[in-house]
Amino acid sequence: MDKLSQYRDWIQRVLEKYSQVKPANGEIEVYKFFDHQDDHYQVFHAGWNQYRRVFGPLIHIDIIDGKIWIQYDGTEVGVANELVDFGVPKHDIVLAYHAPIMRPYDGFAVG
Repeated sequence: MDKLSQYRDWIQRVLEKYSQVKPANGEIEVYKFFDHQDDHYQVFHAGWNQYRRVFGPLIHIDIIDGKIWIQYDGTEVGVANELVDFGVPKHDIVLAYHAPIMRPYDGFAVG
């Protein structure tokens, strides 16, 4: 299996786990979105918590130029850490939610 295929598989495995966790409050559904053609991957919530609309990502990951770009991570553990545990080298993970000026100091790829 080539590197990108392996990365896609590991991303899906991580996101699949988070898509199984339903929020404790409200009538909120958890959705997963895997766009293999353009390499966009998300787990997001949609629903209602009493009178408040809930909609937004829990995790958003893209693969851009052979690197995993974590655009948003609302988890406690950090999906970057889980991907490293699978075997993704830190130099292939970009924490895109960090400002570009801070990325040289976060221990992951700059971009």
